[in-house]
Order: sequence, then C-alpha cells, then structure tokens
Amino acid sequence: MSENENDKLLDLIANWNEIKASSCAHNIRQNGRSVERMSTENIQIIPKEDGSGLDIRIAAGTKGEKVAIPACVTAANIDDLVYNDFYVGEGADVTIIAGCGIHVHNGEEARHSGIHRFFMGRDSKAVYLEKHVGTGGRRDTKRVIDPVTEVYLEEGSCLEMDTSQIGGVDSTKRITKGSVKAGAKLIIKEHLLTEGEERASTSFQVTLDGDGSAVDLVSRSVAKDHSYQEYRSEIVGNAVCTGHSECDAIITGSGRVNASPALYAANEDASLIHEAAIGKIAGEQIMKLRTFGLTEEEAEQKIIEGFLR
Repeated sequence: MSENENDKLLDLIANWNEIKASSCAHNIRQNGRSVERMSTENIQIIPKEDGSGLDIRIAAGTKGEKVAIPACVTAANIDDLVYNDFYVGEGADVTIIAGCGIHVHNGEEARHSGIHRFFMGRDSKAVYLEKHVGTGGRRDTKRVIDPVTEVYLEEGSCLEMDTSQIGGVDSTKRITKGSVKAGAKLIIKEHLLTEGEERASTSFQVTLDGDGSAVDLVSRSVAKDHSYQEYRSEIVGNAVCTGHSECDAIITGSGRVNASPALYAANEDASLIHEAAIGKIAGEQIMKLRTFGLTEEEAEQKIIEGFLR
C-alpha cells in the first residue's frame, strides 16, 4: 500500500486526519513495528523493555486529552502480537483511541492480536474507542483479529468502552475481562457485523467486587449470509452491586448466532439482569422504508446501519 492508502486505513479505524491535526499523544504501529510516536507532557508512551508493546502512562489529574495507538497490517503473512498497558492516574479524564485495520488481497493471510490492560486509578475516567476493519480482495483471504482486553477499576473510577467491527474480518476471538471495585463502573458497548463465511466469538467476564460497583454491557450484532457468531457473557456479583447484560442480534440469509449470557450472585443485595434477543428484520420495517422508494436490499441496509449505531 502507498503512504496515502495507509493514511486512509488509519482514518477508517482512528480518524487519523483529526489526530494529526490535534497533536495529541499517539503511536502508529504498522506490520509489527512502531513507525511514529509522540508523547505529551501529561501522556507518556514508553516502549516495553522487551520490545513487545507499550506502557501508556497518563498523569494524575489530566483532563480532556486524547491518546491514539492504532495498528495496521498491510503485508501478507504477518502475525502481529502486541501488549499495551494503560495506567490512568487518579482523577484523570481522557479519551483513548485504538483499533486495527488489516488490508490483504486474494490468497493472502494476516493476523493481529492486541492484548490491552487498563489500570484505572481512583476516581479516574476514560472513554476507550476501538474499531477493527478488514479491506482488500475477498477470495481466499484470511484476516484475523483477536483482541484481549483486561480492565482493573479502582474505587470510584469509570471506563466506557465502545468497540466496533463492521465486516471485513474473516475470524475474530474477542475476550474482555473486568474487575470492578467499590463505586466504580464499567460500560461496554459492542457493535459487530459478520458477512460471507466470517466467524466471530465474543466473551465478556466481569466481576463486581465492591459495594456500589456496576457494569452495563450491551452487544448489538448482525450475522449475514453464512456467517456465524458466538456470544458469551458472565457477570459475577460479590457485593452490593448492579449488573446488566444485553445481547441483541439480527440474522439475515443463513447467518447463525449462539448467545449464552450468565449471572452469578454471591451477595443477597447484588442486582443482576440479563436480556438476549435474536431474530430477523421485521417485514413491516422493510415495507415502510420501501414506500419511500428504497429497494428491499437498500431498506435492509438502512435498518442494519441504524441498529448497529
């Protein structure tokens, strides 16, 4: 890919043009190595001594700043594995942008596995935006993205995760684990689309360990064509806490979805709820949009786009 094409891929996953203009802290990873890095006074990006990834250290009290660490794989036969640790200081309030784009052509394979750990200091807040995309030819390609996320929330902290993977990735295993202390909150919103023969597996495991801790987990997915999705969620309430898990899936064509939410309460005042719904697009929704001049395919696409927002 040319430099301009690389920038287009970065823009898809991380709004790269905005990042360049804002001079925020960032690290660009391409084909298994860092190609550009910039720290700021409050956000330091430090390579790990063994070269396997980064330590991102956000100073206590940092407000309104962003840090971006997108990764791209644009060459065949790359198996990229990286470990990134985020240390968000006490009282900080920041936005973290990540994600990966894989661009390979017919007959090529590439893989990216990002292991991210978040250590949220007392009373800190962060919004984590992660987008995964796959581009290039479809025949005999294999684009694999296997993200692992671990979250450790100290008292009073809050992490809001917004993750999306909207087509183009042939295989993905998405694992998220969280430990939430007193008064802390974890919010997760997942948006997932599979097409063709793509396969996606999602697993959430969250433990609520302190009084007043909370998790709100919402997953919305669409399985099209012959694609297959597995969804697993587990919320464990060990204290006076609140937990909510919601899985909504739409099937079109011969898509398949297997959803298994689970709740475990170890405290009589743990309030845990799960919801799961799998179904097709309602015919009346299609008909209503067709009255505005859309074809059936266009109407279906509009409904899917709105559902995945």
